[in-house]
Amino acid sequence: MNILIPQWHISKPPAPPSLLYYDCRYAVLREPIGFPRGAEILEDDEEAIHAWVEHENEVVAVGRAHLIDANSDGSAADHAGPDATKCPGFGPLTESSNRPAIQIRQMGTRLNARRQGHAATVLKALEEASKEHFEAKIGLLQAREIAIPFYQSQGWILVDKPYSIQGIGPHRSMMKQL
Repeated sequence: MNILIPQWHISKPPAPPSLLYYDCRYAVLREPIGFPRGAEILEDDEEAIHAWVEHENEVVAVGRAHLIDANSDGSAADHAGPDATKCPGFGPLTESSNRPAIQIRQMGTRLNARRQGHAATVLKALEEASKEHFEAKIGLLQAREIAIPFYQSQGWILVDKPYSIQGIGPHRSMMKQL
């Protein structure tokens, strides 16, 4: 009997991730809240680092990190499409000592694969690759309230005030020194 061990993968710019990666991203993050197919793809995906865990020929956990432009506060559209809500910027970016900075986005794990360490594997891979590829000093992210305890367990801290992303719900911005 062969036991398949989950494998983690990473792609750095300009290598795009696979269709299986996008299938997972859509199934976990966009389909459950009624978004159409295509909303899982972001305009700058080819400029981002992508990490994922594959198990038994299925991608079960995904995430991405992108470099925040030196002239940006990190505010951006939440998803692809004309009706996308604009997410707020990050307060820590007002300090130049926090640059270069990356943003972690599109983290998700399939329900049947949760609480098995896959998200932690993806997050760690993104943090390490961001330090190497982008020379990032800090990481920033916008966490759904339900995910805050996970990110805190990985060394991330809350920053800025709570806010809500239309169609998705309450969020908090978080930061980690890389």
